[in-house]
Amino acid sequence: MNPLIWESRPDGLRAPALVCAFTGWNDAGDAASAALRFVGASLGATRFAQIDPEEFFDFQACRPKISIVDAQTREIEWPSIEVYEGRAPFAQRDLVLLQGPEPSHRWRTFSRLVVDLAEALGVQTVVTLGALLADVPHTRPVGISGIVGQGGETSRIGVSPTSYEGPTGIVGVLHAACQEAGMPSTSLWASVPHYVAAAPNPKAALALVRKLESVVGITVDAAELESATADYERQVSLAVQADPDVQAFVERLEQAAQEEEADLDPSALPSGDVLAREFQRFLRQRGPGDGPDVAGGR
Repeated sequence: MNPLIWESRPDGLRAPALVCAFTGWNDAGDAASAALRFVGASLGATRFAQIDPEEFFDFQACRPKISIVDAQTREIEWPSIEVYEGRAPFAQRDLVLLQGPEPSHRWRTFSRLVVDLAEALGVQTVVTLGALLADVPHTRPVGISGIVGQGGETSRIGVSPTSYEGPTGIVGVLHAACQEAGMPSTSLWASVPHYVAAAPNPKAALALVRKLESVVGITVDAAELESATADYERQVSLAVQADPDVQAFVERLEQAAQEEEADLDPSALPSGDVLAREFQRFLRQRGPGDGPDVAGGR
């Protein structure tokens, strides 16, 4: 039995990009999964397929849940990977979104299945989202690091290259599978302050959304996520100020971040042409009548 369960077949996807995020080890502060869910909600994405969990999950580690329906019927909800289509009418491409818990077993088989799905849908590029714990302060802009497959340069998409070596998760394995299959792919990772790792981090999710926009060429209204980010920064700052030891630690992180920024190569910053292209793309995707009123000063 094929573990990929089609509920419908999406028609007319335009130059689709497949975006993947998984909860668990790859998802510090729930940032990657939250970013993907936000993009899906913004595009009104609809589910068209699932991956049967039987072959890929350890149900003792990722347990199914019982719920009561109609006040008497007990129903089991199994962990699963869900696949959605998201249409972006004012962009030049649509999105396929794949989300769910990190599988427990058979990662190579699972990754080949995802690559086969991408090829069946005519996907032109795959983007994986992840979030990692790092020695970074919550007060600074979120750092995004990444890997671009097939010899691509990370500077082209404005992210820092990663030199990480060590244990990996399904995101790393899936990215490698895309490379082996000759599928263009990008892996984006947000840095999450380790001292607030237990709390959901909308600021890191917003940073992933913004970088994803530039990589795949879409734009979503992130006002809700921006508001959540402001609340998050305010609440974390209050908590840090209440603990002198933590506050001193954060100040050391801020100093280290300032020193690192002072050493940055100016050539690594986005050029004026790149910024202009991004702004023009943003205006096009807002749709007729939604652009800024230059004459009125809005």
